[in-house]
Amino acid sequence: MTISELPLSIFAIVAAALLSAGITWALRPWLLRHALAKPNARSSHRIPTPQGAGIAVTGATLVVVGAIVAYADTAHLNVPAAIFAASLFMAMVGFADDIKSIPVPPRLLLQALAVAAILLTAPGDLRIVPACPLWIERGLLLLAGLWFVNLVNFMDGLDWMTVAEVVPITGAIVVLGSVGEFPLSATIVAAALCGAMLGFAPFNRPVAKIFLGDVGSLPIGLLLGWCLLQLAWHQQIVAALLLPLYYLSDATVTLLRRLVRGEPFWAAHRSHFYQRATDNGFTVLGVVSEVFALNVVLAALAIGSVMARPAAAGILFLIAGGLGTTIVMYRFSRRRLQ
Repeated sequence: MTISELPLSIFAIVAAALLSAGITWALRPWLLRHALAKPNARSSHRIPTPQGAGIAVTGATLVVVGAIVAYADTAHLNVPAAIFAASLFMAMVGFADDIKSIPVPPRLLLQALAVAAILLTAPGDLRIVPACPLWIERGLLLLAGLWFVNLVNFMDGLDWMTVAEVVPITGAIVVLGSVGEFPLSATIVAAALCGAMLGFAPFNRPVAKIFLGDVGSLPIGLLLGWCLLQLAWHQQIVAALLLPLYYLSDATVTLLRRLVRGEPFWAAHRSHFYQRATDNGFTVLGVVSEVFALNVVLAALAIGSVMARPAAAGILFLIAGGLGTTIVMYRFSRRRLQ
């Protein structure tokens, strides 16, 4: 994307924010009656709270992207139809799971179908490791995409947590697009998703009036994963790792700890570092503020890794990001000193 195309991203952010906020406001009374999230072992809330604002976030993102694709006068803007179809399908799976829990095996199978649809329709010349056989790379990407979609869902357990993750990541992608280091199509998707999350944010401010629900976290994970995959396909692998590094680290370390302990990793729990932080004396606002600050730093490091010359210098940015993430997770795992 060039500077002349930057207004498209700004329009996407503003339009998606307004649309997301409007739909959330309109849906909340209906969700209060039909889609209450009751507290469970995983929850950080204490009273039943409506969920389903992901309908607004996903809907606003896809509507705005679709409108820009249809009316923008540029040949460089071509968002694959599979992105729209897979996101809608993932949202329907999430909505069904919000209303009546779907058993784990069929839920994972349905999610895998959505991820596979995107990978199977992607051009074969888009490669991360050209020396690796295509079917092996795409198979590994299927597993990675399935894990990423679910870890976004796992981490959506605190007011403003997903906002604190998605906004810095998508904001960094928009910045990279504005300087021509990222495809226009993925930049517009990121801008619309950023705006939709900003429109949702006032309703999810602690103490939240509404949650995303799986109808939001699953397609958000899919769209975010696709944007990060574009970075990897354009050989910006360090940036693709840095941007979601806190989510990747918290969710992956937590999963491994539960597997080692023989705990049922699929069951609801409060073992994530951000959840342990609230049990250790951190306020909800304190936790999400630290996560947001870390993600801003990670976003800056990711942008720096793309701009760095030589490219090998990006490893230093990755080490710095890993150190910052480790410090935050360590702080969350220890009782806060009063």
